[in-house]
Order: sequence, then structure tokens, then C-alpha cells
Amino acid sequence: MYALAIDLGTTTLAASLIDCSSGERRAVSGVLNPQRTFGADVIARLDAAVNSAPLRQEMSALVRTELRRMGEKLCGTAGIAWNDVRKVAVAGNPAMQHILMGLELTSLAFPPYRPLYTSGTQLKAADLEWDGTADIYLFPMPGGFVGGDTVAFVYGAEPGEATLCLDLGTNGEIALVAGESVWATSAAAGPAFEGGNLSCGMAALPGAISSVRIEGERLRLQVIGNGQPCGICGSGAIEAITELLRCNVLESGGRLRGAGEIESNLAARLIEYRGGNAFVLHRDAERLIVLSQEDIRQLQLAKAALRAGIDVLAERSRIQCRALKQVILTGSFGVVVRAEWLKTIGIFDESMVQNTLFTAEGVLAGVEKALAGSDGFAAVENLAHRFRVVPLSGTPLFETLFMRHIDFPRS
Repeated sequence: MYALAIDLGTTTLAASLIDCSSGERRAVSGVLNPQRTFGADVIARLDAAVNSAPLRQEMSALVRTELRRMGEKLCGTAGIAWNDVRKVAVAGNPAMQHILMGLELTSLAFPPYRPLYTSGTQLKAADLEWDGTADIYLFPMPGGFVGGDTVAFVYGAEPGEATLCLDLGTNGEIALVAGESVWATSAAAGPAFEGGNLSCGMAALPGAISSVRIEGERLRLQVIGNGQPCGICGSGAIEAITELLRCNVLESGGRLRGAGEIESNLAARLIEYRGGNAFVLHRDAERLIVLSQEDIRQLQLAKAALRAGIDVLAERSRIQCRALKQVILTGSFGVVVRAEWLKTIGIFDESMVQNTLFTAEGVLAGVEKALAGSDGFAAVENLAHRFRVVPLSGTPLFETLFMRHIDFPRS
């Protein structure tokens, strides 16, 4: 029997086909979420969907069709028929799961920001307008902004006591294990870490600059797929900032210096761009790829939100960051993000760097693990009941910490 695992991300969709008897992954695929035309983040899509039932239905149809197409492609790659897929499991944030199911979104878009369902949801293929007879399971959604993706990530990671789980994406899902409780929240980081809202940003797909290193006065780029650069993804943008800080091209307050302030040949890469300074990453006859002052501001806001969210959970759980035994990091930002980079930009402390484990496709791995189990998702449901959701919106402590972490740390 075969099963389809789905990570229903705001920016990207990931799916894999697994053999349930062995747990072996037979094929995997990732694409951009077709809903991005309605907004780069959850808030924009909620606003569009709440204010227009036809738009909500269109968003639902778009993602259902794309997931069905991905499933068929994976089956073709593995050499099996779509009807051989008997189980499907989906994990996404509450807004994405509600839109997939075609549910009304008012309860998510307005206080008290609650999902219509908190436990897992069982559907049939026909409920998503798919053919076939597959049983479909949507992961539990413990809170309005803590959804099935966070539950899946934590389930797959199997974190021990005093472990922080961080999904570095558009919503910045954060979970901290303290005894029997899993304290969780979602920081509205925006899409910058996944390449969204950047001047030349793109998802971590072929053509994306995934690594930026300054060696002497020269730039060394790595591009996903080893072809010509088309844009920059999250991992490339984060490393670029760490390098610019190290070379004193970028100030701790976030100001990108002008060409006249730089004595090295790197000055030639600083240009005026859309009313501010920008650092040129790549230029050829067809395109100009830069990291602009506004891009840096977007990343500052994102990292401040994430660090403030971590600190709020540390305060609620009474486990300070220096006492964390492990940090498990995942996300769709690129090939890899090094813990040292996150320290440089101000998300991690030195103690966290020493204990960080990066796991690729953390959400998808958790969904696959649940599908391969024989307990009918009982363990997933039990884990979800342990979640203690901490809202950040309107929380004075979060707002204070957010402003404290806006700047990059001074070296």
C-alpha cells in the first residue's frame, strides 16, 4: 500500500510518496504554492478569502488541483497507479488547511483567532474533489496560528526535554518542550526567509543563489542546480547579511553603507537602487540580482519577530535559552542555514549554536512517519493535546522584545 505525505506550506508545497509497508520514500517533489498570487503571507490570503467567497473557493481549487497534480506526477515517477495510493496525510498552518478544506475563515481572521477544528480531520478523496478512494488525514491544529505543520515537525523530530523546535519560514513556528507541555507559538516573520518580498527573491528552486561568500574582495556564489543565477533564496540572503556584517559593509543598525564609505573593491558592488543602497550579487546582460536596503529591513523584522517569539516561550516555560539542551531547525529557506549565521544576525545565542541540529524537510518527515505508523494517528493526536499555544499579537512582552532585537548584534 502506498501513501502520499504533504507539507502544505504558505510559500512552497512539498509531497512525497511512501511505501507504507517499509516506510521507504519512493519519490518526492516540491513546487511553489499557486495561491501566492493572492498574497505572499497568511495574513494577505486570509484577508482576500474572508472578503470574497469566490476568491476563497478559487484558492481552494488552486491548491487542490496542484496537490492532485503533484500526486499523479509522483506516482508516475514511482511507476504506480494513482488508485494504489490509499492514504494521504496533510500538514499545514491553520489558514492553509482551512482553505484546502474550503472552510469558512472568519474564526481565524478575527479574535480570538481559533481554528474550526483542533483535532485531526478525516476526509475522503471525494471531499477534495479528487478521484480514487484514498483516506485523507489533516493534522491537528492546536491554535489559530499553530497548526498541523508544527505538530508534524515536532512529531517527526521527537524532541527531548528542554528542546526548541524552530521552523524558519513565513510564519516562524516555534515549539519548546518543557516536561509534558509543548509550548508553541507562531511569529509573523513574513516570507523573507523563504525568498519572498525580497527585490530579487525566489523560493529555494533551481536558479536560486543559496550561498554567498566574500573571499577577500571577491564574491563566491552557489546556485541551486549549478546554472545561471535567477534570484536569491532565504539561505543565500541570510549568509549574504552575515558576510556584509563581517566585512563592515552593513552596520549593526541595518544600514547598508554607500560606495563612498567602503575602501575596498567591494565598493564597486554598491549601487543606488529604488531610492536606497543595494549590494550587487550578480549582473549579466539579462538580469541584475541585488540585496537592497529594503530587503535587509525585511530580514531584520523577520529575525526580530522570531527571536522575540523564542524569548516569550522561554519566559512561559521557565526554560531560558542558555539552558536549552537542543535546538532542532528546519525550513524551506534553501539548502541549509548554519547556526552560526543565525547567531550573527541575532536569532541564536552562542549556547544555542553549540546544540543545534538541522533537519531537512522536518514537516514532511513528520507526516511520513505518521503515515508509516500503525496506530491510526493516535500518537499524533496525543502529541497535539500536549500543546500550550501562546499568542504573540498584542502581547506587551513580545512587543518589547521585538524592539530589543531589531538591530543586528555588535561584533
